[in-house]
Parts: sequence; C-alpha cells; structure tokens
Amino acid sequence: MMNTGKLAGRTVFITGASRGIGKAIALKVAKDGANVVVAAKTADPHPKLAGTIYTTCEEVEAAGGKGLPCIVDVRDEQQVRKAVQEAVQKFGGIDIVVNNASAISLTPTPATDMKRYDLMHNINTRGTFLVSKECYPYLQKSSHAHILNLSPPLSMKPVWFKDHVAYTMAKYGMSMCVLGMHEEFRADNIGVNALWPKTGIYTAAMEMLTGSESAKYNRKPEIMADAAYAILTSDPKTTTGNFFIDEQVLKNQGVTDLDQYCCDPAYKDQLMPDFFVDENMSELSDSRPSDRPSLATPKVQGDGKIVQVFKAIEKNLSPDTVQKTQAVFQFVVTGEEAGKWYVDLKNGNGACGRGDAPSPPDATLTMDTKNFFSMFSGNLKPASAFMTGKLKISGNMQKAMKLDKLMSSLKSKL
Repeated sequence: MMNTGKLAGRTVFITGASRGIGKAIALKVAKDGANVVVAAKTADPHPKLAGTIYTTCEEVEAAGGKGLPCIVDVRDEQQVRKAVQEAVQKFGGIDIVVNNASAISLTPTPATDMKRYDLMHNINTRGTFLVSKECYPYLQKSSHAHILNLSPPLSMKPVWFKDHVAYTMAKYGMSMCVLGMHEEFRADNIGVNALWPKTGIYTAAMEMLTGSESAKYNRKPEIMADAAYAILTSDPKTTTGNFFIDEQVLKNQGVTDLDQYCCDPAYKDQLMPDFFVDENMSELSDSRPSDRPSLATPKVQGDGKIVQVFKAIEKNLSPDTVQKTQAVFQFVVTGEEAGKWYVDLKNGNGACGRGDAPSPPDATLTMDTKNFFSMFSGNLKPASAFMTGKLKISGNMQKAMKLDKLMSSLKSKL
C-alpha cells in the first residue's frame, strides 16, 4: 500500500502508539509528512517490551513526520485533556483520532477478577469514549476529520461471548462508540469507523497470549497500518459507520499480495483466525448445544485416539525434553474419550499417565477428543486452537505454548 501524501500536515492523535499496531499506524502516516501525537503510558523502557513514546517519535521523525510524545493513561481524564491541549498548541488542531489503546484478558466469568474487568472497560470502552469526546471540538474544525477505533464488527453470536464475556463487552463498547458517534457526528463531516484484523497480528500482546512460537501463524502489524491508511485518506463525508476488516480493505484498494504481511509466508495457509469475525466461525469449535461434550468416566482399556497419543508421548520422554520444558501439564479431555491425563516435563526423566498430575500443574488444558488428537498429530496448532476457542488454558500461558515442540516431535508417530 503506497503512500500518497494525502495526510501531509494533518495531525493524527494515536493512543497506545509506543508499540504494536498503534506504532505501525504512526509510522505509516508519518511517511506522508503527518504530525503524530504518540499518546501512551510507556515513557521508560520496559525490560521485556521494546518501545517508548520517545523512541516511537524518533522513528516518526525519521520517516518524514513530526512527533509529539505524550504520557497518557487513557483512564485519566486530566492526562488525556493535557495531551489534546499540547497537540493543539504545537500543531494547531487535530484532524484524526486513532483509538488503539486496549487491554485484554481472555478469562471466563468465574476466573475474571473485578480489577481486571475494570481495567478492560476503563481502557477499552471508557478510554475510547473519553479520547473521542476531548478531541471532538477540534475534529469539528478540521476539513478531513476521522475517528478510527481498532475494534471488532458487532455480532450477537454467543460464540464471541461464551469464553471471555468481560473482554468481549469491553471491545464491543469501542464498537458501540462507532455505531453511535458516526451518526451523531455525521453533520460535522467526521468519519467514524472501526478496523479489525481477519487473522492474528503478532504484537507484544499476542506473544504474551500465545508465546513466540506463534509468530509464524500471524501477520505483521503493517497490514493493519496499511488498511488504516486507506480508511484515513478516504473522504470522511462518505466513509463513515463501517466495521472494516483489514484484508478486505486492502483487496478493495487493489492489493493482491497479502503474503507480504505474513510473519512467515511459508505458513500463509495456516494463519490464525481472529476473534469476532463471523466468516471465521467455520474454524471454531462446534458450539451447537446438542454437540456440547460432557465429562465422563475415562476408558480404562482400549486403543482409542487419546491412549495412542499418550503412548507416543511416553516413548518420547527424555531428560532433554524435561530440561527444555520445565512444566507439568494437566489435560482435561471431553467428548468421546473423556478423562484426565497429565504430562510431567518438569521432574526426573518425565512422566505421563491418567488422572491428576502428581504435582501441581503449571497449566491445565481443556479440549474435546477430536481436537486433542488433531493438535497432537500436527493438524491443529496450539496457538490457533486457543485463539479459535478449541483449546482452553488456565495457568501459565507461556509454558502451555511450549507444547508446540513436543507435538512436532510426535506428528510422525501418530
């Protein structure tokens, strides 16, 4: 997606822009010569996450734009207002707002503490509303005003709620801002739209959820940046009230090579589908009530698929695997061959078997028989299974994703 220069001199206020998708959008608009307000919390370097508001502004300047670093926690009304005032004082106004800042916790209702619930709602929904509200008087004065929320299309299908009600509510709050504000601000010629990825985007948040091994099953943030650029350079009078999906935006712009956005083009046909996109539902676990599995007594004898998996695991246990993994896994298998199993890759030479793990598990993984076998036979990647709801994980997420290497070694033996 080539730059056109249409945003030269325009002021773009981006929340959460110190890294990830927000930063990618900042650098994209900077190539046009835009003024970029980098509004984020990270002022000091993080030990594990690269990027601060200052380093991003340096990259913005190097790309051809002008940067303004602002320490902003979007939950703080005074910080938001101060950043908006600084932007107006330096650049003379605000033309575009990108509400990117977001918090995520993919936990079911019983496992969601209210502190985490409040964090998601205060950043995602309230923060988006607050930033849009504070920027509105200046957007009114712009001849090219846009608000773009990085939030999903609204869909009332239960599958998008059942595994993480709190997170879905918080993200849908951002989308409801689009639904209401696009009509509310239509008379002001302010375009209000949402943008969401069709596949997983490899950012620090994705790495936190699925581990570094999942990178190859994701796309780069640049696909979202290019799609955002296409939206933000369009006429706000006519481009408003849309819930855009990144790859469709680019296809409509004539972009035919989507492989360029893959972290690893060799895995272009195995990309992880993202939440909230209805056309991705065929890749989700079956959610029809009549097909819901239930826990049952595990088989004691026989040569079922699950038994076959654990026989193969047992043959492949080694001190080297234990040393590299250092984790105990508890498996709760539902459906046809329901039961509990464990794999100890933390103690001695390793062990596996039926029932509860002999020591407290680092991660508990729950999935039905069919998907369990598919995962261990190499036909379903753990990260993809998790993101599509086929695998539920509680405990240490990073250690859970270390299973990917063990599964790779078992593929030819199942």
